[in-house]
Amino acid sequence: MSNSTPSERLATIEAEIRAFAEAHLVDPPCVGGGDEVFWREGWNRCAAEGIIAGPLPAEWGGRDQGLLATIVSMETLGTTCPDLGLLFSINAHLWACSIPILSFGTDEQKRRWLPGLADGSSIGGHGATEPNAGSDIFSMTSTAVRDGDEWVLDGHKNFVANGPVADVFVVYATTDPGLGELGVTAFIVERDRPGLVVSKPLEKVGLRSSPTGTITMNDCRIPVGNMLGSEGGGSACFNCSMEWERGSILAMHIGSMERQLKDAIAHVRSRRQFNRAIGSFQSVANRIVDMKVRIDAARPLVRRIGELKDSGRNAMLESAVAKLFVSEAAVASGLDAMQVHGARGYLSENRVDVELRDALGARIYSGTNDLQRVMIARLLGLPSSLVGGD
Repeated sequence: MSNSTPSERLATIEAEIRAFAEAHLVDPPCVGGGDEVFWREGWNRCAAEGIIAGPLPAEWGGRDQGLLATIVSMETLGTTCPDLGLLFSINAHLWACSIPILSFGTDEQKRRWLPGLADGSSIGGHGATEPNAGSDIFSMTSTAVRDGDEWVLDGHKNFVANGPVADVFVVYATTDPGLGELGVTAFIVERDRPGLVVSKPLEKVGLRSSPTGTITMNDCRIPVGNMLGSEGGGSACFNCSMEWERGSILAMHIGSMERQLKDAIAHVRSRRQFNRAIGSFQSVANRIVDMKVRIDAARPLVRRIGELKDSGRNAMLESAVAKLFVSEAAVASGLDAMQVHGARGYLSENRVDVELRDALGARIYSGTNDLQRVMIARLLGLPSSLVGGD
């Protein structure tokens, strides 16, 4: 048995992931101009390294790594791998598909789906958002009707992360519209089910190498055994997914911010104006300092989510706080990086714009930052601003 301390074990994981990424993840298609290409080879490399299996139990093909170690892995990947779209896809796969099945699935469901999700041979997707159910997610109109030994699903899901490449989806639909949130139920739906149609990738501002699409269900029939959790228990499943995802998915942006800072420091040391390195100008130096402060403030907010979940505690408030702060910090640092690089930063060839565009999505996905503020206020015991939320 190892006598290493938790911090030593995390340091070992960080060193191993960094060595792996430097050897295998520095050449994604997005760097060569293919920024809308899902890097399946990179996915396979991460799967072979065990990254996709990290937080899952060994019983179901995982590595028993825990959430904190996974967060450290994602942060380290963000410092080294320039393809944040790939890392976003891995996170969406983990938190929106694998974790719900692990947390709410029967042993039979876990045996059937988790090993493939753990080794990366299956890619997971997540169908919750609808045209009129975004932040108000439980106002969804997709329906599930019991018909003998089957459920019949009908409806439309927008902004499905991994949708165009996913093999299996966790989809939410209402079994009783009159019950509102209490009528929402989760289902496991395989891609090849008749009646399920997946769109081509949507064109996005950032995270372009993570394919996002829509799915349409028209008389899509699945076995009764594909219901995930209890009927009407979809909100608990969804909230569990978001608790793990919010904050955790932002770890890659902390890594990206580290890479930005390193590049910005190198630039302001070498770039000269008025016979001086521009880093000697206080206005430039202040931006560098702000970038550093944001990183050091963001990191513990995300890591404490891992510590809480690994100890079996609730982290809903902490996840919302981390999601709000880190996403805003990532955008602010992206803007500072562009300003520090000046005209060079405005050229696409230097990829400063890519990092900024990738960061913008963080303020929207996993619940908009406006919604995070509402959630934090409610979790602090303030009256809810949502209709019927008091």
